[in-house]
Amino acid sequence: MSDSVLEAPTRPELANYVGGEWAPARNGRTYQKHNPANPSEVVGEFPSSGEEDVAASVEAAAKAFPGWSDTPAAGRAAVLMRAADAIEARVEEMAADMTREMGKPLREARMESARTAAIFRYFAGEAWRPKGELYEQAATGSALYTLRRPLGVVGLITPWNFPAAIPAWKMAPALVYGNSVVLKPAQEAPLTSLHLTAALDEAGLPAGVLNVVIGRGSEVGTPLVVHPKVRAISFTGSVTVGRQVRDEATALGKRVQLELGGQNPLIVTADADLGRAVEAAYAGAFWSAGQKCTATRRIYVEAPVYDEFRQRLLARIASGKVGDPTDPETEVGPLVNEQQLNDVLEAIDQGKREGGRVLTGGERVDEESYLVAPTLFEGVADDAMLSRAEVFGPVTSLYRFDTLDEAIERANAVEFGLSASIFTNSLEATQAFVKRLEAGLLHVNSQTAGADVHVPFGGIKGSGFGPHEQGRAALEFYTEVVTVYQDV
Repeated sequence: MSDSVLEAPTRPELANYVGGEWAPARNGRTYQKHNPANPSEVVGEFPSSGEEDVAASVEAAAKAFPGWSDTPAAGRAAVLMRAADAIEARVEEMAADMTREMGKPLREARMESARTAAIFRYFAGEAWRPKGELYEQAATGSALYTLRRPLGVVGLITPWNFPAAIPAWKMAPALVYGNSVVLKPAQEAPLTSLHLTAALDEAGLPAGVLNVVIGRGSEVGTPLVVHPKVRAISFTGSVTVGRQVRDEATALGKRVQLELGGQNPLIVTADADLGRAVEAAYAGAFWSAGQKCTATRRIYVEAPVYDEFRQRLLARIASGKVGDPTDPETEVGPLVNEQQLNDVLEAIDQGKREGGRVLTGGERVDEESYLVAPTLFEGVADDAMLSRAEVFGPVTSLYRFDTLDEAIERANAVEFGLSASIFTNSLEATQAFVKRLEAGLLHVNSQTAGADVHVPFGGIKGSGFGPHEQGRAALEFYTEVVTVYQDV
């Protein structure tokens, strides 16, 4: 038996991480993050950083880039593997902090925290993938080959709804391919990303290769986007901010990757397994309180089974556990903050004003926490707000359809194209759905939410811009191709 003892992970500082050191904001400002399940509880006091902090982080990243990019890929991978071990040692602590800072039910927070270790391990394996292709020159027969090289300093701007997984699936490929990184995590969930940072620090990541700056989008995100030494920006967040990021960054000649919103449909045909379809609809619409870009926003059910599906879904909603996110049995927890609560309640009111009928839910269910009951609408017009805009909460709508052609046409009639699902036992229906549904992620007999690390993730139409994330697709964004003609 080994005499080695695995040391308990240290708790990350509630601070920026710049040049390998934990540091407060240079302007001295801080803000308090409150627990959405218990708003009187302060989760922590974090830096409210500014342009000076961004500048220092970019300079540290630029200084670290030559040494990191010259490190053999296997050496970079070894750091990610050690970081994965460190993450696994702190999964319970990460999950508890994630639940406290953004309200994700503990069982989902545990899965997401553990998933980040798998993300790091997957991208560590990229170190042994080919870096290019060998050809022969047409005229001389001499060597002609392509080579993929890292970009340099990349800026990562991440949201609060997946505060571990999204930073992980951005930073892991960026790092293993040899880039240095400046991460701006969401103000609403900085602590979880600091756990990832601490894991990489414990793993021996050289100083300056990863830098983390916490603060408002206008005061940290914008300076990061426009900084002349930042070669590329990867952003996940709202459509409005994402388009602003794209316009500012592309005007400066930077590479840009956007993952934005969704208005994701689920289609249920008459021959589907209704039990499975109901479970998928419930999970897709209401887990994480509907705070997922891949959440199910519209449910189209074929007329012969519409009434039965409706009854079963209402029963499933009634049996679901809504409340304290620290309870491992809770399925639906609070929204992330009071503004999000007010936005969702206003969207529900607008849905009513535009003629939609609330079948269940539609109200706040706790005077203290930011809990909204799982809400199911019926009778929503195809041109109404609930049918076209993304409501980032536990709200979904039921629609009846007569033919699959009709369902697909209505499902496609939005600006978004992130995720879509069909439940059917028909091969013909499956093929029609896969061929014609306008979304980057297509699910057959599974919910609209969910993604594997080893395959591309991303939307089309208004849901994304630039190369997709995860899997081998990450190589396209975080590296550039050089063609080398080599004569003797």
